[in-house]
Amino acid sequence: MALRHDAKRGALLMLASTALFTMMSAVVKLVGERIPFFEIMFFRSILALPVVFLIVLRMGGGATLVTQRFPQHVMRAMTGTAAMSCSFFALTVLPLAEQTALTFTTPIFVTLLAIPLLGEKVGIHRFSAVALGFVGILVIALGKGAFMGPMEPWIIFGMFVAVMHGVFSAATTLLVRSLSATERSTTIVLWQSLLMTGFTALTLPFVWVTPSGHEWLLLLVIGLVGGVAQVMLTEAFASAQVSSLGAYSYTGILWAVLLGWIFFGETPGIATFVGSGLIVLAALYIMRREAIRAVQKRGTPP
Repeated sequence: MALRHDAKRGALLMLASTALFTMMSAVVKLVGERIPFFEIMFFRSILALPVVFLIVLRMGGGATLVTQRFPQHVMRAMTGTAAMSCSFFALTVLPLAEQTALTFTTPIFVTLLAIPLLGEKVGIHRFSAVALGFVGILVIALGKGAFMGPMEPWIIFGMFVAVMHGVFSAATTLLVRSLSATERSTTIVLWQSLLMTGFTALTLPFVWVTPSGHEWLLLLVIGLVGGVAQVMLTEAFASAQVSSLGAYSYTGILWAVLLGWIFFGETPGIATFVGSGLIVLAALYIMRREAIRAVQKRGTPP
């Protein structure tokens, strides 16, 4: 898929995909009131397979499952499944806006995990951004009453799991970086989708709850909306540089606030907005520093 160098098109597609992914999360939260999140994950994965095959065909370059690094593909699928598990579970116990904000921590954990896994040296700028991100997490937690007396155990656990989504998503990002050195992007995408569908299918005998008529419809919506959003995201990255699009993904917090209010009557407090702002600022600063480092490595002026 050739890069089209159309920044406006890329921005619009990123904004649209972000809105759709947040809408999908709202539907997951709705159906998750009765259907186990592992079961929802299975339908999200299997219904997205046709979309994945479409994306792979559009990417070109020869779609193949031939690989010399199958264990790494399995590990990447495991971390991806764990990240999705954390995200979907957190949706069942946390307000939509807070779950969305806490899952924005991926760039923070990418920075931390790159130290032991890639041997990267992290300077004061990125360490300061990491610290700011963790302050944002604490602000949201304090807003829910953490460390200030009795608190609903499931809320505490849900917040921890939402943050763990950032950890597993960061591990996935680093594994993709490693795989990309020798594997085609189409190979990575195919193995990811097939293995994640297989992993979630293994859980069905233990968690299966037969959906009602309207729940089948909601599961179909999750798969279709998620699939369309994935196509838009892929097209966005084909239209402009990834570094120029990252900021648009944080509009998801605005959609989460709106949809949480409309569908679930959730009204975020000031702590959620302040904490979300700190996390987003930290992530954006880390992305900026990464872009500067990439330019310096190429030896070209920024």
